[in-house]
Amino acid sequence: MQNESVFIIAEAGVNHDGNIETAKKLIDAAKYAGADAVKFQSFTAKAIVVSNAQKAEYQTKNTGNDESQFDMLKRLELSYDDHRTLMDYCKKTGIRFLSSPFDLDSIMLLNKLGLDIFKIPSGEITNYPYLEAIGRLNKAVILSTGMAYLHEVKDAYELLINAGTEKSKISLLHANTEYPSPFSDVNLLAMQSLKHAFNVNVGYSDHTIGITVPIAAVAMGANIIEKHFTLEKNASGPDHKASLNPEELKQMVIAIRQTEAALGSAVKKPSASEITNLPIVRKSIVAKKTIREGELFTEDNITTKRPATGINPMQWKQIIGKKAKRDYKTDDFIKND
Repeated sequence: MQNESVFIIAEAGVNHDGNIETAKKLIDAAKYAGADAVKFQSFTAKAIVVSNAQKAEYQTKNTGNDESQFDMLKRLELSYDDHRTLMDYCKKTGIRFLSSPFDLDSIMLLNKLGLDIFKIPSGEITNYPYLEAIGRLNKAVILSTGMAYLHEVKDAYELLINAGTEKSKISLLHANTEYPSPFSDVNLLAMQSLKHAFNVNVGYSDHTIGITVPIAAVAMGANIIEKHFTLEKNASGPDHKASLNPEELKQMVIAIRQTEAALGSAVKKPSASEITNLPIVRKSIVAKKTIREGELFTEDNITTKRPATGINPMQWKQIIGKKAKRDYKTDDFIKND
């Protein structure tokens, strides 16, 4: 997946809380913020979790113990018609629709709907039949690597390729899957390790509070940024509290665009905006006092002053000891003749 600029995914996830109208408002908010894509999650509870599975600690903290993980996920499911409605709404709004499948049926559903980018969540990185099913599609793949050792990333990466996905279509996201992630656990340098190990586009899926780390990731070479957002941080769903609100999401997008613009070309040379300042702030060799024709230039009678329209001071040693071929008044530019 090749991008000329950072591909910004606004992760709506399950922050629609099972309400299709809320999901549409999330799409509107992602478009308002300037994101490239808005991403949801595709699953059926019965396909991804056993009936008595415990919630993650962050899920219990955010949603309480009144329902099981199964029941929580059941009310957050999106139907086939929901997917179609949201895809159509994204097309109308002018933003790319994405969704992460969490089971085999959801992979097939998204493929049937024509999804051209498959985002693999971190929890599926060791799911052999799941990875093989996506690999066979030969679609663009964004693989999140939270909780994974490098050898597990390698195994998943090779499985996708062996199943039929071209290497050039695979991107890897570094991630920490705690919600919210402690800054001390982010280990952003691991994103660069992924780049060195696999030589593919890399990015970062962020679950920290605020927008500092995604911006840092862009400065470190991220091609893709994914960030959760919500309409209301105090809502009762599992991911709201670790999400940005729409205004914060917009500020993140602005900061990312500014950061990638500031990265430039890596060629060290004067920029277009500063080239006119060069003669103004640099200096030339000038007469420190009156110098008569035939006198030698010395450190006592020449100096350097602005502007840089005369002899470059880096020629200082070549000028010292030469004879003046004309008279000079104080502040006259020394001539190299």
